[in-house]
Amino acid sequence: MKFTLLKLVLTLITLFGVHLSVYAAPDFAHGKKIDQEKCYACHAKKTGFGNGDMIYTRSDRKATDLNKLKSMVARCNTELRLDLFPEDEADVVAFLNKQFYKFK
Repeated sequence: MKFTLLKLVLTLITLFGVHLSVYAAPDFAHGKKIDQEKCYACHAKKTGFGNGDMIYTRSDRKATDLNKLKSMVARCNTELRLDLFPEDEADVVAFLNKQFYKFK
């Protein structure tokens, strides 16, 4: 009984700890670094002007609210196999929102 209870408590602590790490304060500098290393070149190529930031500032941008921005970052991560962890995605979203989108 003691072993099962201990195992349950340790499992809950582990899960709760991981759960909390997803809600840690975003690291804007880390998000910018990821954007520069993994996003900028592809976006520069897509715009055709060599400026990866233009994809965020164009008038017909697809991310029109914070949830769509999160979805776009997650989609790029999955489809392009960027190997970003959830907290990395959150950092990128926070950076992009602060720098370009300014969603509430």
